[in-house]
Amino acid sequence: MTSATSTPELHAATRRGGLRTLFRDRPIIPLIGLLALLVLVIQILRPEVINPGWVGVVIRAAVPLSILAACQTITFLTGGIDLSVGAVASMTGFFVATLVGHQGLAVAMAIALAIALLTGFVTGIGVGVFRVHPLIMTLGMSLVVLGFANVWQRIMVQTGAGVPPAFRWIGSGSLWDVIPANLLVWIPIAALVMFMLRRTGYGRQLYAIGDNPIASRLAGTRSWRVILILYMISALLAGIAGFMFSGFTNVANVNLVDNQVLPSVAAAVIGGTSIMGGRGGYGGTIVGALILTVLTSLLSALGFPEPVRQILFGSIIVAVAAAYTRVTAES
Repeated sequence: MTSATSTPELHAATRRGGLRTLFRDRPIIPLIGLLALLVLVIQILRPEVINPGWVGVVIRAAVPLSILAACQTITFLTGGIDLSVGAVASMTGFFVATLVGHQGLAVAMAIALAIALLTGFVTGIGVGVFRVHPLIMTLGMSLVVLGFANVWQRIMVQTGAGVPPAFRWIGSGSLWDVIPANLLVWIPIAALVMFMLRRTGYGRQLYAIGDNPIASRLAGTRSWRVILILYMISALLAGIAGFMFSGFTNVANVNLVDNQVLPSVAAAVIGGTSIMGGRGGYGGTIVGALILTVLTSLLSALGFPEPVRQILFGSIIVAVAAAYTRVTAES
């Protein structure tokens, strides 16, 4: 009798364990299911919205967000975070717009990315060498970059040439009127990030530092060097994302990407990367960025005013993140 009554409970526990394992080890599978569900909801409520043009718009909007979210993914793996990505991305787009008329596109991009790398270098020194908490260090650097950009804006406001045509085409153009042009930039970046995390010794060091920093140090890993390079990579990715955002919106100003910092964090969290470090990957982050973009499209299609959309958007992000945390038993 006891055995008979315990068998259903055992099966239920097994199913729960399988679900927890799926969310912990293969979060991309349930995330793709959630993405498909959101698309189905749009199809049911607004069937006229779903068409090839809509798919292209969603991808164009998701690509720069997913690049920005890559910064959070790689920093999360070490237990860190990068809140300076919005300021760095805004700065690079604005610098190119003000310099391209005098220096040419290649030189303007090189200068903007060099400043981004310098920002990442200073951040990496602060976090890796002086042990400043990443939250504080990156928040402080975002204010420094914003102040520097504002000074530059006062100097160059009368001489800016605007967003370069090449950026506008990459950000909002299409190949054969079907394929978003920004995939030409995003696909190599995504491949490199995934290769770095899964197939290189440096990527394994990132996971090791986030999983057990003491054991990593005892194993001979020079954590400060790993973190220094990490924040330089993050700043470089943010700079490229800034080019993409300015091309997508055809706008270049010092605050352009500020409102994308929290969505970039949300995309990484929803994608299954633990903010405590040591677990996650970029594949889930990509799907997380797509989920947020489709969610925004759904709220717009339903005609919600901006304040209501913000409330619903934030609530769903919190709910999904809390559900993932509970399923994977993370604190």
